[in-house]
Amino acid sequence: MNRGLVSGTLAFFSGFAAVALFGTTVLKVGPILKLNLIESSWLVAIPLVTGAFLRIPFSLLVDKLSRWVLAIQLIIGLIGLIGIIYTLEKIYVFPHMLIYELLLIFGAIAGTGISTFSSGITYVSYFYPQSKQGTALGIFAGLGNTAPGIFTVILPFALGTLGLIYSYIAWAIFLTTMIIIYIIISIDPPYIKFIKEGRSKEEAERLTRNLGINVIPTDSLKQSIKTAVSDGKVWLLTFMYFTSFGGFEALTEWLPTYWKGLYHVPPVEAGILTGVVYSLITALIRVFGGYASDKVGGELISLISFITMLGGSLIFMFSYAFTVSILAEVVMAIGMGIANGAVYKLVPKYSPKAVSGASGWVGGIGSAGGLLIPPAMGYIASMTNFSTAFSVFVVISMISAIFSIELLRKYGRKEIY
Repeated sequence: MNRGLVSGTLAFFSGFAAVALFGTTVLKVGPILKLNLIESSWLVAIPLVTGAFLRIPFSLLVDKLSRWVLAIQLIIGLIGLIGIIYTLEKIYVFPHMLIYELLLIFGAIAGTGISTFSSGITYVSYFYPQSKQGTALGIFAGLGNTAPGIFTVILPFALGTLGLIYSYIAWAIFLTTMIIIYIIISIDPPYIKFIKEGRSKEEAERLTRNLGINVIPTDSLKQSIKTAVSDGKVWLLTFMYFTSFGGFEALTEWLPTYWKGLYHVPPVEAGILTGVVYSLITALIRVFGGYASDKVGGELISLISFITMLGGSLIFMFSYAFTVSILAEVVMAIGMGIANGAVYKLVPKYSPKAVSGASGWVGGIGSAGGLLIPPAMGYIASMTNFSTAFSVFVVISMISAIFSIELLRKYGRKEIY
């Protein structure tokens, strides 16, 4: 792996790691602040909201600011963590409503670290040709996505020994260390490096293509997003990513409730079933999804993965046995992870001249699934039962599979320049 991939993956892993803390914070401070269900839900969701929608502008900025964009995002995320630490220290001093409002504000700021995904995708893309994008981006996103699963396992032990405030302090120290390492090891992509050396745009592009890299940053941020949004293929990828990565975020939130509500699994065991069995499998299999997409095409791999997701969703719907539900969870994890790798293999393929815009749009809007799917599942579960709630995934998996068929039929293994 080159330094661009290593440093980009490190930044994403570090920024995404903080996700694991927010849900636990709500469990701890909710009773103290006497929060109702809606207030608690906003406290959990707010970092995901900013983490999703800030992906678009920060991804665009990579074309201008290069490697420094990810450093800026991590620093802003660190400021949010420090603000949360300060607020938690004052939880018995300030009025409850003020504490709640401060946690919302600083949680939103901390969520900036989550937005490193799309900017990281854009950054890493500029180091590789289209033929190797799947593998490179699969490694980047797969290893980066392991953060919530790993820290979900670590967190209960940290809370037991350090307590909530000192767990946040430990997290802030970890993030500070990662920021320093990132700044030391990160480098500019070749095209941007040539531009900084004073070469003309034409010469920089020629030298970059001579290196075998055919994904070039755009000169105009406005044009990049305009090109991406006006492309129907990008909209299909956005919905497909809504299903796969948005679905990944949604089930990370939903599965602990499912295990506890249907099978009465204790919280710690439910966390392990979610963090290890589901989240880590989904993250690690993404690497294979990207590699396989390089070999046989992202369109075909995405079709196979969404059919796999559909199968897992149906097993969940008709399962009332604990072991069968674990099987369904594993099948869903495999399908989602491979789909995530396949979809982002296709982003630079379909938008080679607007990677920053397409990456930000697909990653930002697509990740909204993590916000919209859990309430939909909760509503269905309240009206029927926990198993029927997975009908949401049956529907969106089928639609995504149809979109994959359309892309496979029209584009297949064709390269787009």
